[in-house]
Amino acid sequence: MKIRIVNVNESYIKVNCEPSIAYEISDAFTFMVPGAHFSPKYRSRIWDGKIRLFSVATGLLYRGLVQKLINFCVDRDYEYVYDNESYDTEFSLKEAEEYIKKLNPVHDARDYQIDGFMHAIRMGRSIMLSPTASGKSFIIYLIVNYLLEKQGHERGLVIVPKISLVEQLYTDFEDYSVNNKFDTEKMCHKIYQGADKKSTKPITISTWQSIYTLPKSYFHQFDFVIGDEAHEFKAKSLIHIMTNLENASFRLGTTGTLDGTKTHEWVLEGLFGPTRRVISTKELMDQKHVADFNIKCLLLKHPEEACKAAKKFSYQEEMDYIVRNENRNNFIKNLALSLKGNTLILYQYVEKHGNILFNLINSENKGRKVYFVHGGTKVQIREQIRGIVEKENDAIIVASYGTFSTGINIRNLHNVIFASSYKSRIKNLQSIGRSLRKSDTKSKATLYDIADDLKYKNSENYTLKQFSIRLQLYMEEQFDFKLYKISLKG
Repeated sequence: MKIRIVNVNESYIKVNCEPSIAYEISDAFTFMVPGAHFSPKYRSRIWDGKIRLFSVATGLLYRGLVQKLINFCVDRDYEYVYDNESYDTEFSLKEAEEYIKKLNPVHDARDYQIDGFMHAIRMGRSIMLSPTASGKSFIIYLIVNYLLEKQGHERGLVIVPKISLVEQLYTDFEDYSVNNKFDTEKMCHKIYQGADKKSTKPITISTWQSIYTLPKSYFHQFDFVIGDEAHEFKAKSLIHIMTNLENASFRLGTTGTLDGTKTHEWVLEGLFGPTRRVISTKELMDQKHVADFNIKCLLLKHPEEACKAAKKFSYQEEMDYIVRNENRNNFIKNLALSLKGNTLILYQYVEKHGNILFNLINSENKGRKVYFVHGGTKVQIREQIRGIVEKENDAIIVASYGTFSTGINIRNLHNVIFASSYKSRIKNLQSIGRSLRKSDTKSKATLYDIADDLKYKNSENYTLKQFSIRLQLYMEEQFDFKLYKISLKG
């Protein structure tokens, strides 16, 4: 009954065992995908709604799950052999501090950043949970320098989800390197929008969209990989990239949060390594690294007639009613214009909501700068807007969740308004993170979470249920929030 575990490459292990045990392993590494029952493939019975991380046919399992496999063996009293060449390395606090001092960065490393740096180097494989505004790019900068200078790594790939983040990370590296010999231009190659995929530079910073169709051989050149916003790596295209990085012995994923499902966590840990929380948003606030933050939940009670009609709404019909509601949109307009400081309004639908809000606000605006951002807005324009807002104190940005929830750093942001409901835990936390950074003119920020009460008798509407989930999230994260009930006129 002995199980033999063999490293195939840096992406996979192979499990050699009896067929009966293989099926046991398969069951242990099989999960229902949340929301699978909504899939057309599931409804047509083409797919059973499950994800299988272990293949009985090939015996292959993501290498990052080897410890979970060992735990499986121990729990069942199965004898196993694993000829592991461990990546674990000794790396003391003194060594870490001395190395950072040698780099002479433009600002001091915080304790949790040093801890994250040490953990990554020691383990070699990890998912690091570190919220927005915690300085993940600085940790990445320290790691990249150390891998190249001290551990003999030669080629690294840094994967980000958006073009703006390629430029942002590159600029961050430039800023951190002012006082040392790290030449960002010579060391880093950027890939997006048709840029040359070939480079001899040690570090390639790329969007995953720019490289996922490249042949397998392209990825074999890299001996380390860092995936920023790693929660997105559950997508097939990103899994394709990670499994083709056969020679990447060092693997680090950074993200602010996971979606809370076992499926998501195990896929990411398989691709990168075990999860480690660096610091929480509450700890950042307590340590005064980010702005003081509070949430005002504005629950809009709709007229009885609307509630009665909404009882028969599908989810999409409810959303259409909400975003097109004239009184509701006027409420958002008046709220935005009443707030002092730079304000970010996040919406879900461009034409039927974002465009309406922008025009409403712009029509009654008295001297304030108002900007409209969506997926079709060029990256250069978005960066210009971001730069302008950094210098302004009373601007309004009407932006889609997709463009401004992930990775866009605006330090000088005082207010965020959730103009439409969003059920993604990750998107909500990322959106909150947009307001947390401190600036010379800002020490506190406020989120206005607008929700809609369309209950009728015992029937609770879809977006109200989503709001309940957000309230649970705020409690879990220990955010300071208050609930205000407001009657919306018919």
